Amino acid sequence: MDKILKKKIWIGVLALIGFVTTIKLAIIYYDSNFNPYALASFCSINEFIDCDSVAKTTESQFLGVPLAYWGMFLYLFIIMLLFVDKLKNIKFLKFLEVFKNPLDYVASLGLISFIISMTLLFISLHEIKMLCILCAATYVLNLIIGLIAVDFKEGGFNKAIKQSFIDFVDAIKIKKYLAMFIAVMVLAGGFLTYTTLSNVFTPQVKKKKEFREFVKAKYNMYAVSGNQLGDPNGKVLVEIYSDYRCPICRSHNIMMHKLAKELKNVNFKHHDFPLCTDCNPYIQASLLGHEDSCMLARYAFAAKKQGNLWGMNTILFDGKPKNEEEVLVYAQRMGLDVKQLEKDANSLEAMQSIRKDIEAGVKQGFNATPVTVVNGKSYVGVKSYSEFKDWLIESGAELKDEQSK
Repeated sequence: MDKILKKKIWIGVLALIGFVTTIKLAIIYYDSNFNPYALASFCSINEFIDCDSVAKTTESQFLGVPLAYWGMFLYLFIIMLLFVDKLKNIKFLKFLEVFKNPLDYVASLGLISFIISMTLLFISLHEIKMLCILCAATYVLNLIIGLIAVDFKEGGFNKAIKQSFIDFVDAIKIKKYLAMFIAVMVLAGGFLTYTTLSNVFTPQVKKKKEFREFVKAKYNMYAVSGNQLGDPNGKVLVEIYSDYRCPICRSHNIMMHKLAKELKNVNFKHHDFPLCTDCNPYIQASLLGHEDSCMLARYAFAAKKQGNLWGMNTILFDGKPKNEEEVLVYAQRMGLDVKQLEKDANSLEAMQSIRKDIEAGVKQGFNATPVTVVNGKSYVGVKSYSEFKDWLIESGAELKDEQSK
């Protein structure tokens, strides 16, 4: 058995292992992002080694295509290169004759994919702070494939990359192959443009893009005044447990107001759930930055006494008052009776109301904010806007006339 044949056999075996591994990664990706009933995969071991959680991140895709799919294509292409000498003899595959030095291409692909792999590993460890062990296995495979394919006696990777470039230039000098290359690039570009813009394969990216609208909003453009948000007789009850010092709660709050603008038959109800020891006896220490969230909740209660809970709600989230004095300044601008507001905020009734909300949340097992409860079914954290909207519609909400057009 000659040296080249041995190399091809080893590369073929490793590429096949890589292909099977990326199929499993594709299944994990699908289950993590599209299958709400999927069980945890075997490589979801702990908070650090967790393939499932990595698959849910926006970093698990490139140009709207999951990295697992890119890997499947890479290994299939490598396997094809190993058989190119035989395949080019088939009439409709004659164009494969342009691949004159397949091991050089495999070596180049192995090196390039390994460099990309190291970049992904850095992102995984320093940005995501989680590791997908199956992904890491493919990183090693990419390096080994490249090392087996390269001929160090004939110039190593430099020669392989140079030869690959020369062969590519020679190929596109032939008009029919240049036309084929341009056609393939146009089709690939169109496909990647579609996947990037539609996020058909990447719901986690779509969720992030949707959420960005609410994170970057300078103010709540859907804000309402008064004590009622939505339809007071709505059959869909949305209960919101929130903390006025919770950054993500602000974005969540804007989402709820937008939903109230677009949907009917939905009644939104606010509950205070400050993560501060001043009023919440179920936490050992106030979360950093939440030390005065009980004070803000008391003023929201006081504003409700004057008929403007949601107006104060927006002010507390958007204005981000630093202290009680700033709250009173905002209240005066709103036209509230400041003296009565201060009296109500510091009353026993205010504290009892907040404690009642906290007790209700704790009984349901809540220990963080925001929490959305729709007709008794709860979700801790934030969904994308479209996910919230679909959830409410499935629960009985309806689009308002202007939204259904």
